[in-house]
Amino acid sequence: MDFHQFPKVELHLHLDCSLSYPVVSHLNPDITHEEYDESFISPAGCSSLADILSYARREIELMQTEEALRLVTLDLFEQLQRDNMLYAEIRFAPLLHTEKGLSAEDVVSVVDATVQTASQKTGIEARVLLCTLRSFSETQSLETVKLVEQFRGTSVVGFDIAGDEVGFPVDAHIAAFQYARAHNIPCTAHAGEASGAESVWETLQHFNPLRIGHGWRSIEDAALLEHLRKHQIHLEVSPTSNVHVYHQALNTYSDHPIDTIYDSGISMSVNSDVRTLISVTLTEEYEKMNRAFGWEKEHFLQCNLNALRAAFISEPVKQQLIDRLLAAYGTL
Repeated sequence: MDFHQFPKVELHLHLDCSLSYPVVSHLNPDITHEEYDESFISPAGCSSLADILSYARREIELMQTEEALRLVTLDLFEQLQRDNMLYAEIRFAPLLHTEKGLSAEDVVSVVDATVQTASQKTGIEARVLLCTLRSFSETQSLETVKLVEQFRGTSVVGFDIAGDEVGFPVDAHIAAFQYARAHNIPCTAHAGEASGAESVWETLQHFNPLRIGHGWRSIEDAALLEHLRKHQIHLEVSPTSNVHVYHQALNTYSDHPIDTIYDSGISMSVNSDVRTLISVTLTEEYEKMNRAFGWEKEHFLQCNLNALRAAFISEPVKQQLIDRLLAAYGTL
């Protein structure tokens, strides 16, 4: 089965964790491929999410000018083309890219413009989510969500909170999510990744997101699974990322609960998350799902339909993409 031919939908993809070697070497001509592998791709033996995220720092350091942001965004679209992507939501934290004088508005503006240009050129429908981080202050979270409001009507369509759940309570970010609700800004939130099912409950209670990023540890609580199913809260699941980071709990790929989550009837999708940090494409993710769980065309079609129905896009665009997806899968 040629999984490259499968049209794909991706809702959970970090721009600043997905730099290929060609774009890194363009931005830093002195770097060798070996140095790139050592500095940008995290080893399987990392001890925690915080350890993994330390590798993202090298990528973020390169993304501090308008030209770098433009090139990195174009590079990601080249990767998406190779994955046969139909629709993607690309997320990043704009406040991390202001170290060399750009304002947060400058950062969002250049990424938005590049996404729109690249989308028209490649035919890949794409939108942007702006992230706050667990480690950010209330002021920083409010600044980020207000950027989503400021850029309403562009490719920027939603708000997210990312980062390590451990050690960073929700308190500093409640106001930002309240602002999002008051201004009809769609939200997703990382949870149930570094912490257990209680993290998902806490996130649902205080942030009320439409989707949960990762959420694989929801499997620990049957009542939570029922709540997610009843309220149609979509899980953006990234199995390779989870196995890479939480290898002590997930010894092998086949230990990941994604198959059980799928069978439970919860709305969920398959995502690559951080392509460079864990060195994976969505095509490779599909291949792994097929080997580990026997997933075939109908499984991926259902997940992609789930993803489009949960996407932060207008209903007419959503229906157009669903029609394209169904037509493409019909020819496989």
